[in-house]
Amino acid sequence: MKARALLFWSTGKDSAWSLHALRHENEVEVAGLVTTFHQATNRVTMHGVCRELVEAQARAAGLPLWPVELPGPCPNVEYESRLSRLIAAAREQAITHFAFGDLYLEDIRAYRERQLAGTGILPLFPLWCAAAATRELARTMLAGGLRALLTCVDPRQLAGRFVGREFDAGLLADLPDSVDPCGERGEFHTFCYDGPMFAVPVPVRIGATRAQDGFPVADLMAGTA
Repeated sequence: MKARALLFWSTGKDSAWSLHALRHENEVEVAGLVTTFHQATNRVTMHGVCRELVEAQARAAGLPLWPVELPGPCPNVEYESRLSRLIAAAREQAITHFAFGDLYLEDIRAYRERQLAGTGILPLFPLWCAAAATRELARTMLAGGLRALLTCVDPRQLAGRFVGREFDAGLLADLPDSVDPCGERGEFHTFCYDGPMFAVPVPVRIGATRAQDGFPVADLMAGTA
C-alpha cells in the first residue's frame, strides 16, 4: 500500500503542478487538498479566491477539500494551533505526508520541516529546484497544458496591470528581469483552471480588480463569460 499525502493547495499553478508531479511519480497517493480560508471573507488567504472556485478545482481533481479556517489577522501561534489540529485529523486518516508546492526558498522549507518535526508527518517538496530553474519549470508547465490566471500581484515588485493576465509565454516574455518567472518571491499569485491534474477545466471568469491589504486582486468568479 502506498503512503498517503495531503497537498497544500493555494489554488495556483505550483500546487496544481505539484499534484500532477505526485501523480506522475506515483510513489504516494494524494488523498486530499488542504486550503486555508479567511473566516470573514471565505476566500483563500493571500490569493483572494472564493471558496466556490476552490471547490470546483477539488471536484475537477477528484479529491476532497480539507479547509482550514483562519481568523484575520491570524497570529502565528494561532496558525500553528490550527495546523496541529489538521495534523491530528490527518493522522486519524492514515496520512503520512504533507506535500508543498515550494520551489527554492530555503527558509520556507526549513519552517515547514520544523512544523512537522516529531509529528509523524513527513514533508514532500515535489517541485524543489534551483532558483535558476524556474523559467524552465514555467515553460514545462505551459507545454504540459497548464492554464492559469494572475489573481494578485505585489505592487512593490510588479505593476498592477499584470493582474488578470494569462500565465503564458507572452507573460513570461513581459515580466521584468527582477521578477521570478514562477513568482516564487511573492511577485504574483495565480489561479489554475486547466491542466493534466484536472479531469475537466474549471469554468472561471475575471471580474473587477479590487484592493486587498494594498495588493491589486482580480475578482475571479465561477462560470464562463
